Amino acid sequence: MNEQVGEVTFHSIGSSEVWIVMIAYFAIVMLFGSYFGRYTRSTTDFFFGGRRFSWWLITMSIVATGVGSHSFVKYSAKGFEHGLSSTMTYINDWFFVPFFLFGWLPIVVYSKVRSIPEYFEKRFSPSSRFIATILLLLYMIGYIGIGFLTLGKAMIPLLPESFSLFGTTVPIGLYGVIIVIAIITGIYITFGGQTAVIFTDLLQGFILLFAGLLLFALGIGYLGGFQAFWDLLPMSWRMPLADFNNPPDFNFAGIFWQDGIAGSIGFLFMNQGLLMRFMACKSVDEGRKAAAINILFVLPISAIVVGNAGWLGKAVSVISPEIVNPATSPDQIFVVVANIILGNPIIFGFVMAALTAALMSTVDTLINATSAIFVNDVYRPIAGFVNKRLSTRKATERRELIVARLASIGITILGVIAVIPFNRFPTVYQAHGFFHSTLTPPLVVAIFLGVFWKKFTPAAVITTFLGGASLMMLGAKYPAELIGLVDHGIRLEPENPYSYVRALYNLIVCAGVALLVVWTTNLQHNFVRWVRRLPNTNMIMTILTSIFSIIYTVVIASFVPRLGFGTLESTLALIVISTILLPLIVNYYVIGYDTETHTKGLVASSIQDARRFFKGSEPNDTEGQKVQVHYKIIEGTDDKIYFSKNDMQKMAANVGDLVYLSDKRRYLGGLKSIHSVYGEPHNENGVVYINDDQLKGGIFAEDKILIAEKEL
Repeated sequence: MNEQVGEVTFHSIGSSEVWIVMIAYFAIVMLFGSYFGRYTRSTTDFFFGGRRFSWWLITMSIVATGVGSHSFVKYSAKGFEHGLSSTMTYINDWFFVPFFLFGWLPIVVYSKVRSIPEYFEKRFSPSSRFIATILLLLYMIGYIGIGFLTLGKAMIPLLPESFSLFGTTVPIGLYGVIIVIAIITGIYITFGGQTAVIFTDLLQGFILLFAGLLLFALGIGYLGGFQAFWDLLPMSWRMPLADFNNPPDFNFAGIFWQDGIAGSIGFLFMNQGLLMRFMACKSVDEGRKAAAINILFVLPISAIVVGNAGWLGKAVSVISPEIVNPATSPDQIFVVVANIILGNPIIFGFVMAALTAALMSTVDTLINATSAIFVNDVYRPIAGFVNKRLSTRKATERRELIVARLASIGITILGVIAVIPFNRFPTVYQAHGFFHSTLTPPLVVAIFLGVFWKKFTPAAVITTFLGGASLMMLGAKYPAELIGLVDHGIRLEPENPYSYVRALYNLIVCAGVALLVVWTTNLQHNFVRWVRRLPNTNMIMTILTSIFSIIYTVVIASFVPRLGFGTLESTLALIVISTILLPLIVNYYVIGYDTETHTKGLVASSIQDARRFFKGSEPNDTEGQKVQVHYKIIEGTDDKIYFSKNDMQKMAANVGDLVYLSDKRRYLGGLKSIHSVYGEPHNENGVVYINDDQLKGGIFAEDKILIAEKEL
């Protein structure tokens, strides 16, 4: 135990028995993930699990990812410092869920986009996709860095301060631990892909919920019952909400804007890792079930699971400060409390393995998702431009699968590097809050308005990205003058100014830029039409583009600490000028954008058009039954499968409709299944004709009953 800057930190909590249990657990997890990695045959499998899984499997894998997203460490820390109000940040996603269920989710699935930036190209323009790719990669890699930081902080208390190697004392530091964790984390995600991640997280989801509830139950018993636990908590620790604007590092107003608004929309709409889980569902309806069950039932339970160690730690520190020092480092409180309450090293090792597994669930999901963005939005456009020769689909898939695995390795390395800036914050919670407040607003505003506002234009989205980002950086440079205007009375901390409420300022400036550009769209079009009538059109626009580039470069340079030139007023004036010029330039160069064409099937008001696009014809919504069949192999390479006339009548299906064929065994959760199209019917009832490729894709077992159901 060490005392550093007023905080008590720990080392060597983990005994040899603890490490044996943890190593055994991780061996099982890696074998489990590697086993399901054998079902990865293409980039569709690697990133989306083949779009085949049932809602319950996705729900539990989301639990591991969501609860594992540094929640045990950061919410236990806030529970120790502030009590039950730590749960307020964990159960505030519900009011945005309808927008996700009936807007964003069906659009993403039915439009067949593989990544969020690809949506921006379809909805707006290639330029907006390029900028969205950069912003999203920064967001995802930063998220990975937060995950690695949390993992390192969770492991440090278990390790000694140093060890001897060949007579040399080697210190054990945070970054060394993180590098080792990164190597372990990357192994099965690199070679397994989304299917391995989903099934590994299914296992871990059950385990971490059980482990968290077990710790709470044993902790209540340790303290002498629930009433004794409750009485030991100070009155302010029993409150469900934090104080409105105090203290600066945890207050209701700041957390609401950072977590409840920016964080919730960001997590549901722009977290590629979470989105890929829903895209792995066999249908939109299954994804909706997974999201609804997660929000209504799983998250309230998870709020108790991730925060109770902090509450227990506070109670123990009140009655026995010699056991839990009130000055214990908040980021270590989970490990300290688990060690004290569980007592038995085997049980403690199991719980610590569950904690580490939960954190790894987030990291592996994010690495997989970021790899998907790289392949889809960086590699494919470059490969298509450089190599225009036609290659077979299988050859392309093999090459892209190799690129995906290599990208996973590179992204893991960048995630480790991203730990460095986040480690300067006193707690993981504050680091994560600052991260969310800073990086999510431009994409959150762009995605939300793009999905739900038909009039949102390419000029508006690009100006939101660039103009909004420059105003955000201006606020970061002058927090008292700008963010202070909307700080709700929260005190400014010089070292970490407005970690949370800056989200409100950032959302306001990004949304404000977006609204301003949309409302002046007619003026922009009138200007472009006027310029096009002039004889020296190209020269005029070249001059305007050059002026914008120079101004924007000067603006960005003014935020570089070592340069530090410019005043608030002068920089703001340059930002305003660049924000006026940018939509004019975009409207001139983005030719052929038509609101009706580019929003059809890509906004919430045109979901039916999206369904038509997904199927390729009018959807068949007539209710039908599920039928049980056996398969027979036929020769051929087409994508159709063939049922009897009687079976198609039961399913209310027509030739050309979409069908989902899966193994009858529900506990497989759709692992052995395929999507296909109804072909011409035959007369052999209870039999479906499939080809050899479909058999391999579905991984169907001989003599096992299959279930067929109409999809669209």
